Amino acid sequence: MSTPDDPAAAPPESLDSPVFLLAMPQVMDPFFHKSVVLLVQHAEEGSLGFIVNRPTELKISDILDDLEVPWREDDESCAYFGGPVSWEMGTLVIRDEDVEAADGVTPGVALTQSASDLQRLVDLPNDQFRLYLGYAGWGEGQLEKEIVRNDWLIAPVSSELIFANDPEDVWRAAVESVGIDPDLLPAWTQDGADDSN
Repeated sequence: MSTPDDPAAAPPESLDSPVFLLAMPQVMDPFFHKSVVLLVQHAEEGSLGFIVNRPTELKISDILDDLEVPWREDDESCAYFGGPVSWEMGTLVIRDEDVEAADGVTPGVALTQSASDLQRLVDLPNDQFRLYLGYAGWGEGQLEKEIVRNDWLIAPVSSELIFANDPEDVWRAAVESVGIDPDLLPAWTQDGADDSN
């Protein structure tokens, strides 16, 4: 577990998006257990982000077919679960080396919720975009309280992890990116007993 002197830890007052929020093992909520959240907005009134390591079984081809947007034949790519809020809302995150920080989430990564931008997907390789359904949201002061409670570890954003080919490895890689061995993180069960990962 991170400590106040740990460089990977950050006091809530210095939480500047974009950052990754890494759910600690004791977070047992099925939506967020070992999730990696790309936090894109953080303000006094609340925070917003997208879970980047939860692929769904919902095919992009089916989503685009409903929107009458043409898609590549035999492409089995699936949308990702961005979070439990507004599941019906889609957000497109694209790797674009021409995007500067002021124009996107972080240098090289753009975010859009424009339906017209879905047309761009046809020309993009599968590892250059993510389509998220829903988002993760926190009300005023909620995220700060969860960070103080050690529910989240803060890490720098990595476009390689956002677009990783194997989402199962993203949480472990994100924790290791801040110099922490995931196997050494304690996990508390609901009855208070320590549990292994």
